[in-house]
Amino acid sequence: MKKFTLNLRICLCALSCVIFMAFSTQVVLDEEFAYLQKKLCEHYDSSREGKEIKRYELNVTNSGFCRYRRYFSNGKVEYFSFNLIKFSGIDYYGTDKSGHLFLRTKGEDVIVQTYNDKKGGDIDSMACYMTIPMKDIEPQDLSDLSDRLVKMNAQLLAQK
Repeated sequence: MKKFTLNLRICLCALSCVIFMAFSTQVVLDEEFAYLQKKLCEHYDSSREGKEIKRYELNVTNSGFCRYRRYFSNGKVEYFSFNLIKFSGIDYYGTDKSGHLFLRTKGEDVIVQTYNDKKGGDIDSMACYMTIPMKDIEPQDLSDLSDRLVKMNAQLLAQK
């Protein structure tokens, strides 16, 4: 009887550890999504877009998508989106004062949509990177962003 209760206790402990670990992964991912959203919005450079951009939206969702939408003053809308599972790396071109952040994917995994364009109409296409204008970003911030994106990519792939 003692051996049975010992085995039962071991099984219950293992089961509770598995349950706690399953929920902790989602909490860690939510924190990573929030951090990424905060850093991208904090360093976004709206002055580089010029007066033709009325407003923008830059979102990292809980489902693992990075979305960037630009609204132009002439009514045109550009939309870029990709799943962080497809993330492959980042490149930054510029100085610590201003530059462009390239979020690269494994293939042509970035959805690019253009709406209300008077010259070209509505266009749907795919790309292998998303470009975001940045300002006042230190090399350490870029390194941290890259490390976190790689870690999030691995966690999202493990969940799938």
